[in-house]
Amino acid sequence: MKVAIYGQNYIKETTQKAVEKLIDVLLEKHAEVFIEQEFLYTQIEEIQQNPKIDTFNALDTSFDLLISVGGDGTILRAIAYVGDLGIPVVGINTGRLGFLATIQIADIETALTEIFNGDYKISERSLLSVSTNPEHQDILNTHFALNEIAISRKNTTSMITIETHLNGEFLTSYWADGLILSTPTGSTGYSLSCGGPVIAPNAKNFALTPIAPHNLSARPLILPDSTTVTLRVNGREDQFLMSLDSRIVTLSNTTTVTVKKADFVIKMVELLDETFLRTLRKKLLWGEDRRN
Repeated sequence: MKVAIYGQNYIKETTQKAVEKLIDVLLEKHAEVFIEQEFLYTQIEEIQQNPKIDTFNALDTSFDLLISVGGDGTILRAIAYVGDLGIPVVGINTGRLGFLATIQIADIETALTEIFNGDYKISERSLLSVSTNPEHQDILNTHFALNEIAISRKNTTSMITIETHLNGEFLTSYWADGLILSTPTGSTGYSLSCGGPVIAPNAKNFALTPIAPHNLSARPLILPDSTTVTLRVNGREDQFLMSLDSRIVTLSNTTTVTVKKADFVIKMVELLDETFLRTLRKKLLWGEDRRN
């Protein structure tokens, strides 16, 4: 099995511990191991100089698996390497909440054994694809997001107005700090913190969630994922921010943003005993009463 390992390029003790254990298990299973070049520089000398470990700057279809070491944010950065290649992704959790990165350090050996034995399932996660008019160079190559596309104000404390059309039909102009268009995967992230709904990963929907709207009747809206969303921004400043998961670009108010479902999916590896409902109970503490 040809395996790629990705993590963020800063030193963190728990991440290094996870990588050391991960490398030991992979080499024991005779896997071809490739570590993202910048991430390798943060590892101990023994790993950096191991002749059985190679590096990568880009992926291709010859890879069988990408392992992300970190939190959910690390997985969001890792999918920029995966794109439409169809490489399954699994997350080792050295972060905090971990809706996507679900494998704990203590469970690495057991989890990898199950994966190598084929005892896992694939959860296909839809993505958002964005285009702008005029085109913006920073999003021409990496124009997709797994969690959300968010529009927000820049360099001002004043709200912005976001004129919103669905499939060419005018919906409303949100007067708010911003607007989030979330996938089911992203529904437990930024959208949730702004009052958006939790959406099951296999649902064919997106959520449109305003950020601190001035009009209190502006509520999150569930959309079919076949919807094309067009956004135009007005405000006191001449520019606004658009984020694609963890990537942020600055756009002019003359820019029209068009968002729709991407024509490919990200394949997330899940162990057979994992379910979305179990993750909700565990991560959001549903059903727990701290008073007792």
